[in-house]
This record gives sequence, structure tokens and C-alpha cells, in this order.
Amino acid sequence: MFVYQFSCFTILTIFIALVHVSNAQLNTCYYSSSCPNVSKIVSGVLEEALQSDPRIAASLIRLHFHDCFVNGCDGSLLLDNSSSIKTEKDSISNANSTRGFDVVDNMKSALEKSCPGVVSCADILAIASEAAVSMSGGPSWEVPLGRRDSKKANRTKADSCIPRGSDNLGNITLKFLNVGLDLVDVVALSGAHTFGSAQCRVVRGRLYNFSGTGQPDPTISTSYLRTLRRKCPRTGNGLGLANLDPVTNYTFDNQYFTNLQNHMGLLSSDQELFSTTNASTIDIVNTYSKNQATFFENFVKSMIKMGNISPLTGKKGQVRLNCRKVNKK
Repeated sequence: MFVYQFSCFTILTIFIALVHVSNAQLNTCYYSSSCPNVSKIVSGVLEEALQSDPRIAASLIRLHFHDCFVNGCDGSLLLDNSSSIKTEKDSISNANSTRGFDVVDNMKSALEKSCPGVVSCADILAIASEAAVSMSGGPSWEVPLGRRDSKKANRTKADSCIPRGSDNLGNITLKFLNVGLDLVDVVALSGAHTFGSAQCRVVRGRLYNFSGTGQPDPTISTSYLRTLRRKCPRTGNGLGLANLDPVTNYTFDNQYFTNLQNHMGLLSSDQELFSTTNASTIDIVNTYSKNQATFFENFVKSMIKMGNISPLTGKKGQVRLNCRKVNKK
């Protein structure tokens, strides 16, 4: 296992060097006194969930990713509909696809028994994401903590700001830039698609009618196209699943980038990293395909950077007792 360990001072130095979107002071020692077993508790719940649901690791990191792109990493995605909240769960990128909320609930319940009212739901997503990666064979790192939870959601922003599988490279890059993430972050974080799956309805256009041409996307290899068409027929509800990485789907490794070189990216947003003419991302894909250690190192840096997008800290927000609803005053 690749383990990246940083002192609290080192983490703060990384923030100063890499992040300009927030002046928050997250640190890896935040719960050292108030809830010292927080990571162990979250990992224990995830380990149990993985026994019956091998997809859950990828699902949890996706929750953290989608949460951070809407008003920062504040747990807003976890809020259900209420009289005052229009949930982000029903946004274009989340409806009928984001999952794992029950596992987050179990993590929160376990933490409330051990250290009530202490660990935020936003921090649970960050901790669970690291555990999901490390338990799947990827790198391990000390997670900067201290986020607090939002009292509101923003479905409109969720519709417009979360990157989509159908976005072209320009749109993806812009959405990342808007939250302070650069091109290296785009490629490194896209590498999370080395595990998980997507519904056929998301990719069916690429297989049968790309950009209204009545033809498949020419960047898909012929053999991979045949495989995907067997998994995802032209008709039907489109709820069938295709693996994001058809080679090592439940392992966090650098196979995703080799897949792109072989024109086996499931989402068009994936394949565009390699197939967009003269794109700067091509060299990064090639580097990560050849050197897994470099990918792991950059992935960790990008995850820390993403996790520090506009968090609520200090007295802002609250620590929700139930991740699905705002605390009663």
C-alpha cells in the first residue's frame, strides 16, 4: 500500500502552496482529542458495507466529489428535501445515480454513539473517500479535517457546476477552474474512474447516435464498442451498468489511463482526456499510464486540494446530528 503521511504543518503548507479558493485552516489533527477513533469508525462501517456491495467504495468518493463542486465541501449534497431545502440529490448529475447515503447514515450513527455532536457530515465524506481508495488498493493519506455542515442546499448550482460524463474537455476544465482546480487535477481526479460504474443511459448516445450523427463515437475502439453494445442495448430503460474500468473495475490503480490509450474510456469526458487533438492532458495520461506511483502521488495532492474547496470552518454552519437534515434550533 502506498501511504502518504503529512504532519499538520505539512498539510497547511500544501494548502498555502496549492489552494487559493479558501483560507480555511483544516488539519489532520482536528479530532485528535474530541474523537480520536474517527477514521477507524468510518473505515469499519465501510469495510462491512463492502462485503455486500463492492460498488460502494466508488459511490462514496463520488459523493465527496459532487458535494465539493457545489458551494464547497459542506455536506450539502446529503440534505433531503424539506420545506426550506430543495435537495441536490435531484439535480441532473445526481438524480437516480448517486448512492451510498445509507452507508453515510451508518457512519454518522456510529460516530454519534462514540463522540456525539462532534464529527461533521462533510468530514465523514472526506474520511470515507480516503478509506474507499486505500481499501481498494490505492494510496492512503492523512485527511485534513475541520469542515462544518451547511444549513442549505443549492440544486440550481448542482445542475450547472458538477462535471458530467457528456461534457467536452473544455467544459470539464472550466468547471474545475471555477473551483480552483487545474488541468493536472482534472486528469488526476478523473483517475477515480478506475473503479465504479455508470448507467447505460449515460453512455448510450456514444454507442448509437453520437452528436446526432446516427453513428457511434469514433473514439471508441471497435471491440470495446461491441462489448458495450451487448451491455447497453439501443432500447430499454438504460439502467443497466457498465464498468468504468472494464479491466480491473474493483481495484484502484492506473489501468484507467491505459484504457484511455486503448480508446476504452466509458464516458466521453474520460476519453476526451486522451483523444482531444493536441490537448495538454494527453501527456499527463501517458505519464500516469506508465507510472502508477506518480498518479497516486498526484491523486492524493488533488484530493487534498479538492477537499479544501470553500469549507465552512470555525463557527460557520453546524455539525449536523443527522446528515439528511438541518439541526433544530
